[in-house]
Amino acid sequence: MNNLSNYSIALIVPCYNEEQTIAQVIREFQKSVPNMVCHVFDNNSTDNSVKVANSAGARVYNVPLQGKGNVVRRMFADVEADVYVMVDGDATYDASVASALIQELVCGNLDMVVGSRRSMEVAAYRPGHRWGNKMLTCFVSFIFGRAFNDMLSGYRIFSRRYAKSFPAHSEGFEIETELAVHALELRMPIKEIDTVYGARPEGSVSKLNTYRDGVRILITIIKLFKAEKPLIFFFIGFLALILLAFILATPLVVTYLQTGLVPRMPTAILCSGLVILSFLSLACGLILDTVTRGRLEVKRLAYLSVPSLDAEGKK
Repeated sequence: MNNLSNYSIALIVPCYNEEQTIAQVIREFQKSVPNMVCHVFDNNSTDNSVKVANSAGARVYNVPLQGKGNVVRRMFADVEADVYVMVDGDATYDASVASALIQELVCGNLDMVVGSRRSMEVAAYRPGHRWGNKMLTCFVSFIFGRAFNDMLSGYRIFSRRYAKSFPAHSEGFEIETELAVHALELRMPIKEIDTVYGARPEGSVSKLNTYRDGVRILITIIKLFKAEKPLIFFFIGFLALILLAFILATPLVVTYLQTGLVPRMPTAILCSGLVILSFLSLACGLILDTVTRGRLEVKRLAYLSVPSLDAEGKK
């Protein structure tokens, strides 16, 4: 067991209209990890969240750009710490296990520990959210070869090395997908631990829209697929176009072999165009694959430029 007092630990909480729960979150996490410094990043709340967070002893920051992704970008940029504990401000996550999760990160010299949500309460984890999470997780697993059981959990522990190398392109709730993919593409040492997930207190309302944000997350995964696996992405386009051209050209070839004529010239021109586009798609995939490899090398070097917890000798 490592002495956590040797590390600077930051609780980073994205907040939007959480006046009913934010003080509870701050109080419970500071009780679990006494040397933790709490940072609340308010995202244009229209209630008394800022006042309540200040009264609870947190350092409050204002993030004018709306969206959780914009908040996370500011969190990692503005807060300096050895360990970052990110949790939503809705009091649904178990603060009592925060110390154990941090110990897992430190003792295992990991870069991210995810608190996988486990709950039997329907109100806490709605069936639509469970299904959407499972679908997205399977998609990411297909693309990258491995994934998390709960890819969209808002309860995560990060090393400084992770936080300072994370580019954060997303603007909204799709940020959780990007957080997972960043760890997967750089093959970081990570771990997932089951944690209790509770329902929101009465009067507290979720900001997540199942269908709208689910579509945004799916679009993000497709964009990441194109960015991280361009050869596979454009090869799929190559196969689709060449197959369509083959289907359309088959009756033309049969007619030509029987009569020596090409009666449907527009279809023949279309087939020629599809074949040209298919090989252009393949060429794009080959070129972008080389670019992606170079970009990953740069990201890896940026990641390695930040010392690990063990390298800093804080044991």
